[in-house]
Amino acid sequence: MARSSARNAGRLPLALAGATLLAILVVPVAALVLSSSPRDLAAGVQHPLFGPALWLSLRTTIVSLLIVVATGTPLAWWLAATKSRSARFVEILVDLPIVMPPAVVGIALLETFGRAGLFGPFLQYWQLQIPFSTIAVILAQVTVSAPFYVQAAAAAFRRVDPDLLLVARTLGQSATGAFVRVAVPMALPGLIGGAALAWARSLGEFGATLLFAGNLPGTTQTMPLAILLALESDVRAALAISLVLAAAAVLLLLALRVATARQWARGPGAEF
Repeated sequence: MARSSARNAGRLPLALAGATLLAILVVPVAALVLSSSPRDLAAGVQHPLFGPALWLSLRTTIVSLLIVVATGTPLAWWLAATKSRSARFVEILVDLPIVMPPAVVGIALLETFGRAGLFGPFLQYWQLQIPFSTIAVILAQVTVSAPFYVQAAAAAFRRVDPDLLLVARTLGQSATGAFVRVAVPMALPGLIGGAALAWARSLGEFGATLLFAGNLPGTTQTMPLAILLALESDVRAALAISLVLAAAAVLLLLALRVATARQWARGPGAEF
């Protein structure tokens, strides 16, 4: 009895610490939901900022996700299959945008594609303007979101049994055919999870987009940037946009958990 009481007493500080962190994570979300009435939410949705920002965010995040998946999947496969030091160095380079402040990423993109940047003379020669354009929004989203997909995809590819690839090759598949027909289906849950994380990161991107693309309504003003502008004029619009982003995050997380659980229950190589 005494041992049980001592054990429970020892667990109490751990429980309090965990509960404190949980409260820090959950209470602000609850406050956001409770801060707006249905009438205020309807008024915020009708604000002129809401529609264009939502449409621009959807368009740019879908394009950036397609770019990340198309280019990140081969890179993740190479990182998973290669054991050399060069692959580990490339992994560090890929992960850099995660640890770099978004403002630093925005400045780096300006120094790359701006008029006085690395590719500035080339872009001016062809009369191309990338900063403060919709293309700049997509580039910023790709830069900050790609590491999340590549990390998840590489981890998923490392779990693929190499013997299955060898069997596919002995049955006449080329290296590309074995990758497409065996590796990708086996790693599909991880690829989907990484794509979901990348899309969510693109949807919430703020700092790099603000510095590299600006906050131009209809051109570069995504939903996070619209929140910044709405706070200056109509808090209801800012709350409405914030609730939409929060709802998208919750729905995405739930869908990801359900889809991944069903996929693993059917087997790694099963189809949805």
